[in-house]
Amino acid sequence: MVPANITDSIPGGVPLSMDFKSPQDYVIFIFHVLFATVTVLIAGSVVITILATSALRLQNRFIFMLNTSICDTLVGVSVYYLGLFDVREVYPSRNGTYNILPSLLGVNIVTFLFAQFDRYFAVCHPFIYGRFATREFVIGINIYCWVYNWVHLMVRNLLPSSKALQMYVISILLMQLIVVTNVAMTIKLYVVARVQVAREPPSAEKESKKESLRIIIFVVITFLVLWCPAFVNIIIRFIGAGGLTFRNEATHLFAIMARFNSVCTPSVYIWGSPALREAMVKTVWGRVCPRCKRRVGSIHGKGDTKNTWK
Repeated sequence: MVPANITDSIPGGVPLSMDFKSPQDYVIFIFHVLFATVTVLIAGSVVITILATSALRLQNRFIFMLNTSICDTLVGVSVYYLGLFDVREVYPSRNGTYNILPSLLGVNIVTFLFAQFDRYFAVCHPFIYGRFATREFVIGINIYCWVYNWVHLMVRNLLPSSKALQMYVISILLMQLIVVTNVAMTIKLYVVARVQVAREPPSAEKESKKESLRIIIFVVITFLVLWCPAFVNIIIRFIGAGGLTFRNEATHLFAIMARFNSVCTPSVYIWGSPALREAMVKTVWGRVCPRCKRRVGSIHGKGDTKNTWK
């Protein structure tokens, strides 16, 4: 068996992903150009907005949004290579990046899990949450998501092929465990949103909690829907029962679906958070289209970016 941590490449440079012998080749190529551009614009706008707005940076939920949006922006940039050139990351690897670019999606998976626990403790145990979930602690958790992912990837690439294969199997099993935990936490958060938050008297804090719960639930559901086909295909291929294979990353339907999270996740953030939308108009869209800034400013004159709930 060819070592899983070895990448073969074609001498003379990396060819394009499509040979342009049929109309569908042009459609796929143009799709990846548009997909990468839209992802960078949407996710990048969220990153710039949160970094430029101190009222958002003070809230823990926006720290998690910032972390996933940075990852989504990098995923969009990676599509310019994975989608436009003849790249194959899975076995047998061809012109790959030692799984560095695909592993960006793994950062989001771990971040979603911690974000779910963050919202659960914020709603169910607010006193404990307010005492221990400091801004520095949340930032440290998000940094850990990156460190864990990259250390795991580096070790896999440095180990002998047999050990790397064993570590890959363990990572797949851990990924399934994380997915199951995500599902359980989503159900738990839904129950919390209906019972715990409904008991609180009307207030800005209550609306903020409902908003953050709604966002994280929609994000995780979208993630599960788009990732499940890839997980199922990996399991089928792993047990040797078949599964689908693709010529390269540009035609890998399941990988495309998984990367589509990078568009859906920041879009849900923008849709579900009026504070983020208003700040984005002021810091990003308003600079491109001043008329939009004046229009939104007249509609949201009172705004909600001053909400300091964590």
